[in-house]
Amino acid sequence: MPDEYSRDVRQVRIFERRVGHGPCTVVLHGGPGAHHDYLRPGFDRLAAGRTLIYYDQRGGGQSTVPRDTPVGWTEQVADLEALRRVWGIDRLTIAGYSWGALLALLYTIRFPNHVASLALVSPAPAWRAARDEFNQRFTARNAVAPIVEERGKLVASGLRESAPVAYRRRIFELSVAGYFHDWHRARDLTPFRITGRTQQEVWESLGDFDLRRQLEGLSVRAIVLHGDDDPIPYRSAEILASLLGAPFHLIPECGHVPYVEAPETFAALLNPFLPRSEHA
Repeated sequence: MPDEYSRDVRQVRIFERRVGHGPCTVVLHGGPGAHHDYLRPGFDRLAAGRTLIYYDQRGGGQSTVPRDTPVGWTEQVADLEALRRVWGIDRLTIAGYSWGALLALLYTIRFPNHVASLALVSPAPAWRAARDEFNQRFTARNAVAPIVEERGKLVASGLRESAPVAYRRRIFELSVAGYFHDWHRARDLTPFRITGRTQQEVWESLGDFDLRRQLEGLSVRAIVLHGDDDPIPYRSAEILASLLGAPFHLIPECGHVPYVEAPETFAALLNPFLPRSEHA
């Protein structure tokens, strides 16, 4: 069974869940403003022979904060550093997904001596123009005829009144369909919610960001995984890997969620990279 904790960190209560046994890997969820749950059960495939440390970043999930508490990127980085000290880990192994991969990079730029390795899965772009391209692509993918038709059928079905839980589940699936190579696979993603204030504040705090020059100077062991049909242009992940001197793995017929659409490939690439017990 997973172990759950509430950590008081920098005047914020952070929810943490640990899965597995062995060397630790810190898993950073996406969003910003989401929570760790939607990475499971897919990421739990990596728990054999290692401990996965999930936590809800401030301003999302079970790490709620008052509205006047800052939740920008510098706060998120400072929280991770404070958690590292609480955990007593000198150098972190981090698996960052989507925005979580960008958070891992921001942390590494700030605290390079406290990072052992980075596994970057479907990383959010490291510069603003590529993020803007993603937004345009995602909007277009969610507006294709089959998805629009399904939304129309759902509205006309009366499910909202007769079965509100099922209706909310289906609305969620259709809202994230554009992330998938096969949009029907959205039904296999654990539902999640985004805290809008946190999402907005993080991106506003980053402004017109471009980390490429800072990343070029890093010396860190890393690996980058990206789907070939991710609405985040795979070229941005390929450039990131090049800057880090890291192997780049382009996963065929896969969108933004490889742990759902390509779970075997996802695990096969990350298991040899992340530290694990020799007896696993």
